[in-house]
Amino acid sequence: MAIFAATDYSVTVAGTDFSDHVSSVELPVSVAELDTTNFGSSGWTEAIGGLKSATVSINFHQDFASAQVDSVLWSNLGSSVTIVLVPTSGSVSTTNPSFTFSAVVTDVKPIAATVGDLAVQSISWPVTGAITRATA
Repeated sequence: MAIFAATDYSVTVAGTDFSDHVSSVELPVSVAELDTTNFGSSGWTEAIGGLKSATVSINFHQDFASAQVDSVLWSNLGSSVTIVLVPTSGSVSTTNPSFTFSAVVTDVKPIAATVGDLAVQSISWPVTGAITRATA
């Protein structure tokens, strides 16, 4: 896969494929910067990487049907769920890696609407533990 338009992401939350209910997804990952600057640094700051952290943000099209957005998210409130993100719905490969991790369902928004707009549920949950990047 080369440069591509994000039109076919695969998004699975708690074992349910929500690809047809997701309009955007983001997985920013960061490493804490630990300052190691000392008098021998010749006037420059120095740093090393510390703990890694991530947050997943997903915008769902709301659906109150059984085993859909509302029921899956609501039933997992306060729990840790497995999330799998893949750039396309094709097979996982070196050019289409999967990212698998657990996130704590810290909030849900079953009602978040403006008159006449699409009913959505936008979440942002902390990732707990490591993220696995697989290429096969």
